[in-house]
Amino acid sequence: MSLTVRPARKADTAAIHAIYADAVAHGTATYELDIPTSDEMAARFAAITEAGQPWLVAEMNGIMVGYAYAGPFRARPAYRFIVEDSIYVAPGQKRSGVGRALLVALIDACAALGYRQLIAVIGDGPGNPGSVGLHAALGFRHCGVMEGSGYKFERWLDTVIMQLALNGGTGTPPDAQSWPERSFRLSQG
Repeated sequence: MSLTVRPARKADTAAIHAIYADAVAHGTATYELDIPTSDEMAARFAAITEAGQPWLVAEMNGIMVGYAYAGPFRARPAYRFIVEDSIYVAPGQKRSGVGRALLVALIDACAALGYRQLIAVIGDGPGNPGSVGLHAALGFRHCGVMEGSGYKFERWLDTVIMQLALNGGTGTPPDAQSWPERSFRLSQG
């Protein structure tokens, strides 16, 4: 089977919604309790992509089997060089290489844009060893655990925080031509 990763398009939002709806209804990687509407997912997609941040989809033989995006870690402008990853894989496709392919492509996209740090906020981290292991295998370092940070399916969930330095991390000043810096300058008028 042929796996391809490509930038997401607006037409992908229905399939993205279906994958995320399953994650909300059956999983603990997201702490969302109610499945968002398809309109809400389309709005989230637009917010990320219109801000110039990467949103990718994985397809196997023309069928979407997962998606990943990098969004703002926090809204304050000093955080502009750090983004948070989100990766969701369709039911039946976990542990098939889809997540790895998406994360590798997302790391590359974030580095190309000039980001300096990529953060993984892994819901139910101790109960989600596949995601923790994948991030570690791709160079993310463990930063900490927020104990009891979520409550879903009648149990407390811990969140694992991991971090990957990009483009030299904190070793050099920001690149004035990077997307985060150019975007910030444009927003300042």
